[in-house]
Amino acid sequence: MKIGEAARRVGVEVHVLRHWNDERVVVPDRAASGHREYSEEHVRRLRVVQACRDVGMSLAEIRLVLHRGEAGRAGAIERRLRRIRAQRAQLADAERFLEHVVDCTHDLLTRCEDCTAYAATVPEPVDGTGPDAGHGP
Repeated sequence: MKIGEAARRVGVEVHVLRHWNDERVVVPDRAASGHREYSEEHVRRLRVVQACRDVGMSLAEIRLVLHRGEAGRAGAIERRLRRIRAQRAQLADAERFLEHVVDCTHDLLTRCEDCTAYAATVPEPVDGTGPDAGHGP
């Protein structure tokens, strides 16, 4: 099938498949005309790549995990699992904080020991990517 059909079936734009091809993540066959041709196996691979992207993996990580025999595969998977587990713990803490805030009786959150204790556990962003990055005080 042509690239447009493969992109439609995977639910991505055509330029995404071109990029994944350029990055050597999923390399389709080439027709005599030079056009990319995707098989059902390519579509299955593309769906796995999309699933890996959905869990936050980079293309470099995906190249490692697609093939069982790749050196560094287990390490890449373990690192991603650690990140996911840390994110899950952070989300659980954030959920408990917000559940508390809903019923907090203090006129200012800064007067609540529970709220300020939670705020003290939130690390300061070091790279300017925090929730208020680019916003003034």
